[in-house]
Amino acid sequence: MTFDQLIQNLKNQIYHPVYLLHGDEAYYIDYLSDYIEEHVLTETEKEFNQTVMYGKDVDIPTIINYAKRYPMMANYQVLIIKEAQEISDLEALTSYVREPLSSTLLVLCHKYGKIDKRKNLVKTIDKYGVVFESSRIYDNKIPAWIETYVRQQQYSISTKACFMLTEFLGNDLSKITNEIQKLIINIPKEAEIDEGIVEKYIGISKDYNVFELQKALGTKNVFKANHIISYFGSNPRENPLVKVVPILFSFFSKVLLYQHLQDKSRNNAASALAVNPFFLRDYEITAGNYSPAKVKSIIGILREYDLKSKGVDNVSASDGELMKEMIYRILH
Repeated sequence: MTFDQLIQNLKNQIYHPVYLLHGDEAYYIDYLSDYIEEHVLTETEKEFNQTVMYGKDVDIPTIINYAKRYPMMANYQVLIIKEAQEISDLEALTSYVREPLSSTLLVLCHKYGKIDKRKNLVKTIDKYGVVFESSRIYDNKIPAWIETYVRQQQYSISTKACFMLTEFLGNDLSKITNEIQKLIINIPKEAEIDEGIVEKYIGISKDYNVFELQKALGTKNVFKANHIISYFGSNPRENPLVKVVPILFSFFSKVLLYQHLQDKSRNNAASALAVNPFFLRDYEITAGNYSPAKVKSIIGILREYDLKSKGVDNVSASDGELMKEMIYRILH
């Protein structure tokens, strides 16, 4: 069952006796468990019929004991087990799941990793309840996800602001939604979130970020690239080398891929590179400014500085010094 199907069922009061919410992406697991916690029972019913436990503080016999209780002056009781990954013998819950109490909603929140689908517990829950796997979204899908989320909040976001958030926050959906909430409480309803707003309320510089460095390198703008690197050097906590290198590595790897595409039409190239067509021009320009041999050399340089950022063959150079050296070698 998909996330949207699950939410729709819950809104329609279609409930199941057992829910297993598991996977690498915590955001959807938290969202679903919070929705159940907030909406299944009324405030009055919650007092006697809703229990939240944590995996490190509970064992299977206790969970089963609570799950077998009947609701008091309500149609259901809700039992939510957060951090279920902390329970070592979770498989022992299978005996209850085979004959679950229909008036109990048992919600197991197993975050930061999937449970093997071949296990009896998963198969049994799939038969009598709901198994939802919360998978991480691929990096190239994050901008579209942000746009959709912002639109659902009745706001809009500029393409550059969207990619600034993606670059700065990565693919952690919980972190992304928290930062977006910071933005929307500070701007008028239905306003557009642009790069200036992102810079003001989140602290991401609209002029000095990896996205702008990427463009400066692609256009061989030595002056701008050096300015950005100087800014990074004076703000090492916000722009560590270990964060900068992977983004540049991904960019130049895609430039190399673009150079070897036979069909460089807009839609095909954007699909092959897994990028938003809006940014395809950056790859076209960079591919024209560097030969394939030079791009391969740049990728090698980035690999070298990735190791140096982790202490390999680097005795005392700071991140700022390493970045200046790296950018010089890329541009010359």
